[in-house]
Amino acid sequence: MSWLEQTIRRYEHRRWAAEPNRPALPFAWGLEHIGGRADEKHAREFLNRFVDETLANSDAWFACETPPDYQLEPATDGAPWSGIVTFTSAVSSPWEENNRVYARFFPANAIGPAVVVLPQWNADYAAHIDICRWLNRLGITALRLSLPYHDHRAIPGHPKADHIVGPNIGLTLQANRQAVCDARCCLRWLTQRGYGPLGILGTSLGSCISCITASHEPLIRAAALLHVSSYFGDVVATGLTTIHVWESLHAKVSQEEIRRFWAPISPIPYLTKLRGTGQKLLAISGRYDPTFQDEFSEDFFSTARASEVSCQSLRLPCGHYSLGEAPFKWIAGWRFGNFLRRNLA
Repeated sequence: MSWLEQTIRRYEHRRWAAEPNRPALPFAWGLEHIGGRADEKHAREFLNRFVDETLANSDAWFACETPPDYQLEPATDGAPWSGIVTFTSAVSSPWEENNRVYARFFPANAIGPAVVVLPQWNADYAAHIDICRWLNRLGITALRLSLPYHDHRAIPGHPKADHIVGPNIGLTLQANRQAVCDARCCLRWLTQRGYGPLGILGTSLGSCISCITASHEPLIRAAALLHVSSYFGDVVATGLTTIHVWESLHAKVSQEEIRRFWAPISPIPYLTKLRGTGQKLLAISGRYDPTFQDEFSEDFFSTARASEVSCQSLRLPCGHYSLGEAPFKWIAGWRFGNFLRRNLA
C-alpha cells in the first residue's frame, strides 16, 4: 500500500468516525411499502417475485404523473439561489413531511441548458450549492433536489435520512423509487419553463439515483456520476458509511440476498437501456474508496463497456469524503463541468 493510499484511507476513517448520530435501526421486511403484506414467513418468496417483475417492467415502476401543483417560491434575502420549487411527490410515503418535494433553483443568465443536481446521502441543506454556482458560471442552470427524508423532508425523530438507506428492505426500495420519480418531475418542470437540453448530476447515493433516472428518462442528454458502484446491496454490505445499516440486516439476509432484493434500485440492471439512446455518461470514482469499493466501481465501468454505453470514466487516487477536498474536487469539477457544457450545447 502506497503512502498516498494509506493517507487517504486514514482520512476517510477519521471523517467517518467524526460523524454523529448513526442509529442502528431494527430490521424489517417492509413489504407493505411495495404492495405486499407484513408476512415474514413468505417474505423471500414475495421479494424474489417482486424483483423479477420490477426489473422486467421498470419503465412502469418508475413511471410518474407530472405534478399539477408546481410552485416557485422566491428565495429569502441573501440566499444564493433565486427560489425554491415545491410540488407533491408522485410517490406517497407514510409521512406527510416527506411527500412535499423541495428543489432550489439556480438560474443561469439566459434560458438554455439545465441540470438537476442530486447530493449524497445525509447531505445537509448547503451541500452542492458550490456545484450549482459553478454550473451557473458555465452558463448552465441548476435545480438542486432535496432527496426523500432529507432537510425539509426529514420526519420527526429522524434527523438523518434513515429511511432511504436503512434496514427496512421495502421502505428503502420505495424511498429510492420516490427519488427517481422526484428527479423526473424536476426535469419536467425545467422543460415547462423552456430549459434544455437537460442533464443530471449526482454524488454517491445521488449518483445511483441519477443513473437510474437517466436510464428511464429520455429528456436527459448527459449524466455526470460522482462515485459509482454496481449494486446498492453490495455497497451497504461492504461500505464504511453503512456499517450500522448492515449490522441490522446481516442477521436476517446474506449479501447475495440483499444484492438481489435491492437490484431494482441499482444502476447495473438498467445500463443496457442506455444503449443507442445517444445519452452520454461521465463516471468518476475514487480508487481508495472504502464506501464505494473499487471492485464495484470497476464492475460498473466494465458493464457499461460491455453494454456499449457511451461512458467516460475518471478514476482518481482518493476516497469518498476526500473527493470533496482539494485537489480532487477541482479535478472532478473541471471534468464534469466541461463534460456537461460540451454535451448540453
